[in-house]
Amino acid sequence: MQANITQFMKPNIAFVTGGYSGEAVISYKSAVTIENNIDKDRYNVYTIDIRKDGWFYRAGNKAIPVDRNDFSVTVDGKHIRFDGILIGIHGTPGEDGKLQGYFDMLGLPYSSCDAATSALTFNKRYTVSVAAVSGIPVAKSVLLIKNQFESAEEIVKELKFPVFVKPNNGGSSIGMSRVNHPSEELGSAIAKAFREDDQVLVEEFIKGREFTIGVFKKEGKIITLPITEVISKNDFFDYEAKYTAGRSTEVTPAQVEEAIAEQIRQNAAKVYKVFNCSGIVRMDFIFNEENKTPYLLEINTVPGQSEASIVPQQVKAMGWTLKAFYSALIEEALSKKTIQS
Repeated sequence: MQANITQFMKPNIAFVTGGYSGEAVISYKSAVTIENNIDKDRYNVYTIDIRKDGWFYRAGNKAIPVDRNDFSVTVDGKHIRFDGILIGIHGTPGEDGKLQGYFDMLGLPYSSCDAATSALTFNKRYTVSVAAVSGIPVAKSVLLIKNQFESAEEIVKELKFPVFVKPNNGGSSIGMSRVNHPSEELGSAIAKAFREDDQVLVEEFIKGREFTIGVFKKEGKIITLPITEVISKNDFFDYEAKYTAGRSTEVTPAQVEEAIAEQIRQNAAKVYKVFNCSGIVRMDFIFNEENKTPYLLEINTVPGQSEASIVPQQVKAMGWTLKAFYSALIEEALSKKTIQS
């Protein structure tokens, strides 16, 4: 009888949002979409706000502190522990592996890539280096470390301009600039990026069409979502273009030849395998028309889920509801607990 009761108990799922960086604002935007679409008939969902000033379960007007010893909360005298974690934090500590390492130590399964993969992909230089070794085309780049170089112009002279200058760690295109010539604002672009990170990546511009694709795993099988073509009205797909209505056009599914689409899908699936990804991951590619090659730009292991975000568009284009999609992510995470136990 007890086994039958346990079988029908709803799992307790902690949905974590917030974060310690400037990307927290994106986390909260994603949280609105996720909270509105989690299947609450299937799961007991507890939204946990992780901030520098504390970790709290928000229950109405109450902010109930999280016990970090076992990642639990006590609500109305009841001690709540979680069966799984749905990670919705962009930036640190939810996208760079720190939170994943904490959950690993507690034996709690979660919906994102593991600690090692999260840390690796959060570092853009490490990402393109591993991708290049694995035979995945990437743009040529140079890494600058704060206070460890004398002249940026000297270091990047081997690169062809235009270039993109961006923080080596982080996402959402915060601190990113395009520089067309060495004499044009290179110093200020580097200074802007260094305000966000102690490492800056200077990367050659690749001319071509920009595509982005979500990839996830369901019941152990890698699934690629419909491809989106991004057409920015700005110089590139920067923070404003990503999160301001009307600053970019996103075509989902992309109007592209099947041969090109298949190249991107195959490369995306290969990247997912090479980096040992889990959960939903979004990858950005530039397809160069001259050599007919998709170049990997970036891997986002906690992609945006807000109304302006791409993954929800792709899920709907695949014919799924977001409720079914988030349930698939949660179930894949919970299956890891089964494997571990």
